[in-house]
Amino acid sequence: IGWAGAMAAAAMVAATGGGDFSDLREIKKQLLSVAERSRERGLQHSGKWAAELAFALEPLPLSELPPPPVLTEEDARDLDAYTLAKSYFDLKEYDRAAYFLQGCKSQKAYFLYMYSRYLSGEKKKDDETVDSLGPLEKGQVKNEALRELRVELSKKHKAQELDGFGLYLYGVVLRKLDLVKEAIDVFVEAAHALPLHWGAWLELCNLITDKEMLKFLSLPDTWMKEFFLAHIYTELQLIEEALQKYQSLIDAGFSKSTYIISQIAVAYHNIRDIDKALSIFNELRKQDPYRIENMDTFSNLLYVRSMKPELSYLAHNLCEIDKYRVETCCVIGNYYSLRSQHEKAALYFQRALKLNPRYLGAWTLMGHEYMEMKNTSAAIQAYRHAIEVNKRDYRAWYGLGQTYEILKMPFYCLYYYRRAHQLRPNDSRMLVALGECYEKLNQLVEAKKCYWRAYAVGDVEKMALVKLAKLHEQLNESEQAAQCYIKYIQDIYSCGEVVEHLEVSTAFRYLAQYYFKCKLWDEASACAQKCCAFNDTREEGKALLRQILQLRNQGETSSTDVAAPFFLPASLSASNTPTRRVSPLNLSSVTP
Repeated sequence: IGWAGAMAAAAMVAATGGGDFSDLREIKKQLLSVAERSRERGLQHSGKWAAELAFALEPLPLSELPPPPVLTEEDARDLDAYTLAKSYFDLKEYDRAAYFLQGCKSQKAYFLYMYSRYLSGEKKKDDETVDSLGPLEKGQVKNEALRELRVELSKKHKAQELDGFGLYLYGVVLRKLDLVKEAIDVFVEAAHALPLHWGAWLELCNLITDKEMLKFLSLPDTWMKEFFLAHIYTELQLIEEALQKYQSLIDAGFSKSTYIISQIAVAYHNIRDIDKALSIFNELRKQDPYRIENMDTFSNLLYVRSMKPELSYLAHNLCEIDKYRVETCCVIGNYYSLRSQHEKAALYFQRALKLNPRYLGAWTLMGHEYMEMKNTSAAIQAYRHAIEVNKRDYRAWYGLGQTYEILKMPFYCLYYYRRAHQLRPNDSRMLVALGECYEKLNQLVEAKKCYWRAYAVGDVEKMALVKLAKLHEQLNESEQAAQCYIKYIQDIYSCGEVVEHLEVSTAFRYLAQYYFKCKLWDEASACAQKCCAFNDTREEGKALLRQILQLRNQGETSSTDVAAPFFLPASLSASNTPTRRVSPLNLSSVTP
């Protein structure tokens, strides 16, 4: 094919990241067929995922539609029992469905028989917990059917009689019995047996806790793997990789997929790029106005931005669509939390957990509410439940750190903040919290490292430099403290939001005194004048200005032999002395 052809082929493979997306019609056929097969087995979520993805691709002409599945002799024999049982299954009469499927041999009917028994056990477990216990004791009730199911399925598994769907159910049973290692192996096997079934991939996503585990999995090399990798990267907070994957999927032809759009929004939410995430969610709501999934994430963003009217509208809107959905309860909880009605908020998060005790977001948010209500023991319990559901939830680890901080137990804090930091190495809030912990434990060198790192990764709350400066002050390292304060002031002025930061006055006060000690009168008076603009430092600023004036009148010249490490940026100093600029921000053009 020649060099150019080879390059084009390589580019194609690179663009699709190994998975082959060259034949989108074939992919659409596969999706429609697996959506139908999932629905026949009562696997609604996998069916919905495949149908949504298929909908994003161009429609197929009649001649290319996938043919109906071929029936075997066994299928024909079980057809009556299957048809009857499936109608009971759809009405959630699981025991009744299982009763009529006893003794069925065909793969489809056998799967529905086992799945009905599994769901019957789950339903009974949920009913029991809702009746008897509050959501905090959820974990104590077990699904009684699991052990029997495991015994029967493992026999079939050993005899290699399970198809892709059967393997998936076996994996779910193992996971529910906390046999994680075995479950992972079975889900990998299920993905090989039936790569198109999204449920098996999704279960794998929930069991893989770090990138190392991912490396050792031998996954089937299909286009589905790309969706799986994008999803797991989002879960593991490897957001850049995830966004690249989603972009390549969009380029491959899935630009209309609401699933991909929502995942990209969630990814931006995870790296706290709030404006981008909000705009994508707004776009998603235009395309799919009755969508409820991920709307709790959207409400988190509105909450962080304190957008009350928008959050109120979202809550009312979702209430009209479906009052009793987990996401709706979480959105309403967030709405009450923003209005500081914490008891009401906690009530809605509890309602969400009654609907689904494995719903991660609600546990964490409920922990936050209990924190607001100063109920630390309930908060600790809620956060622990969140971690039981998903060990990768950094917000729960961070929340536990905060509760133990309130309880004045810094060693515990340190452990939990470290875990949160491991999950989010580039999140400055974890680093600042770690630094504060080390400070309390008097490990000042470690604290300094944390604050500096927090500044280096991009300090969200703009507090790391102030804390670092104060540490240097404590250790009488005045030169370093001054440097930190100057960097801090530059950062604040470059954002253009001086008013909200109380520490600006502290910084100017320290710098004024520092320059005064160094006998740099011009710089000292510039800083002292700035102090006069803030209520808490006004008097000190005036006093310092008077002192400088006195000394100047007595003929004290500005010192030249004591070198100050930096000067203020030109625009901030009174007389424009030549300034040595401080990296990383050049402020020469900014006038406060």
